Amino acid sequence: MANTNDLQINEQIRDKEIRLIGESGEQLGIMSARDAMKLARDAELDLVKIAPTAKPPVCKIIDYSKYRYEMAKREKEAKKKQKTTEIKEIRITPNIDDNDLNTKCNQARKFLEKGDKVKVTVRFRGREMAHTSNGRAVLDQIVELMSDIATVEKPPKMEGRNMSMFLAQKKQ
Repeated sequence: MANTNDLQINEQIRDKEIRLIGESGEQLGIMSARDAMKLARDAELDLVKIAPTAKPPVCKIIDYSKYRYEMAKREKEAKKKQKTTEIKEIRITPNIDDNDLNTKCNQARKFLEKGDKVKVTVRFRGREMAHTSNGRAVLDQIVELMSDIATVEKPPKMEGRNMSMFLAQKKQ
């Protein structure tokens, strides 16, 4: 369905021929826009173009304000059912201690259980840039520790002074 703001109603419809649908959903056939407007006025309702791309365009005789209200209600309902996933970031250094690494993994585990995705970033400073393999080893260790709950969505990749990868929850 089109957005309610984009719909043409009554006099805005300038097409010569339209396919008309009545207020109870019955097909009234192809006719001129003027005749359709007369029918809509007689029924004290609005003529709304609901399918502008069709050949000929499809118009319907309905109460426009009621139609707009129901469309807004439907959109709100669809938004309610929509699930948003956030990306949470965990930052570590290449020479992280085992206990600190376990703490970071537990934090990532909590994020994944909530349904969020986790971006694990290893930040290299100074001379650590010469030993990026240490950072990759730490990321591999995280993948191993998280293998029961997470899968690697994007493998480790260098971006400037950071190496990052994305983890997502495993599908059950």
